[in-house]
Amino acid sequence: MKEMLDKIREQAEKQIAETVTPESLDEIRVSVLGKKGELTQILKGMKDVAPEERPKVGQMVNAVRDVLENSIAEKKKELKAKVIEKKMESEWLDVTRPGNRTVRGHKHPNQIALEDLERVFIGMGYEVVEGPEIEYDRMNFKLLNIPEDHPAKDEQDTFYIARHDESKGETTEDDIVLRTQTSSVQARVMLAAGRLKETSKGFPERSLPIKLISPGRVFRSDEVDATHSPSFHQVEGLVIGENVTMADLKGTLDQFAKEFFGPDTKTKLRPHHFPFTEPSAEVDVTCFKCHGTGRVKKLEEVKEDGKLVRREVDCACTACKSSGWIEILGCGMVHPDVLEMCGINDSSNPDAPVYTGFAFGIGLERVALLKYEIADMRLLYENDIRFLEQF
Repeated sequence: MKEMLDKIREQAEKQIAETVTPESLDEIRVSVLGKKGELTQILKGMKDVAPEERPKVGQMVNAVRDVLENSIAEKKKELKAKVIEKKMESEWLDVTRPGNRTVRGHKHPNQIALEDLERVFIGMGYEVVEGPEIEYDRMNFKLLNIPEDHPAKDEQDTFYIARHDESKGETTEDDIVLRTQTSSVQARVMLAAGRLKETSKGFPERSLPIKLISPGRVFRSDEVDATHSPSFHQVEGLVIGENVTMADLKGTLDQFAKEFFGPDTKTKLRPHHFPFTEPSAEVDVTCFKCHGTGRVKKLEEVKEDGKLVRREVDCACTACKSSGWIEILGCGMVHPDVLEMCGINDSSNPDAPVYTGFAFGIGLERVALLKYEIADMRLLYENDIRFLEQF
């Protein structure tokens, strides 16, 4: 028995010494010390050993087991150290090398312009209210005093999602459209604040006066070019209260222009027509490139005595086409019919208070193009990081 145990020990120690991987070492452990291993089989055969020899045989088996377990533990430790050493050699790291910088995103020019706009109007006491991009015909057209035969209601100009009288080719107030303007938000707010108290999701009952701006994306059936897109952004403003006048509108827009374009900016109102307002106007600001003169100084290379010389020359301003003014938005006093339809005023009650108000609409892309002197609107949507990082 002693010779058998010595042979098992010697063979196992030889195999342990020669093994080079933790996996093969584990196989040796199982073959010798496992449930079906050689030493385990000897212990199972103890019933065939004379009773007086069993303690002695048991001691010899346990001694061999202890030796092999120690050998395996030492070899396992040795192999683990070699694995770590090899890994350290293959995964060497220069701790003095600068780390890789994470590329950070950048705010879009539209977002920068929107935040500037919101900052200006919040500073004047306005609140920011947003509404749904999918809207009812009633909110988008009817309550804004846009007549049934207005060109804006044609399918060539508006994206219709559902039409309830399509067989007749007519529109109804229950038709669903992609909103063509954020003025629909103003209609919802006036309904919630007026005598009708008509509320909707996101537009709880509120009280007068109203002083808000409504930024958001709008949709029109336009071809894509340098100045048009079927999807763009607007910021519309609304003020409703007692004794609100055109002078309040002019003062508000003057302050906005100075804050947004620069302290020397002046504004000019030109008569216009919008169904939502009466009287209506378009607003121009002094050109921020030529400062209202219509002329700019440019450096041009000219030849003098056979040499190229740079000289400052006076030329026409291309930004304002020499007019000194740039159109930026439309505005006006809220039409009395709109105030009546939305429940702000009640002409049938002579004792009811009479409210007035003004509204204005700003194309976000337009002011971004003007402020940052971007020539082509399509650049805003190409996601070229080289372009976006300039702002």
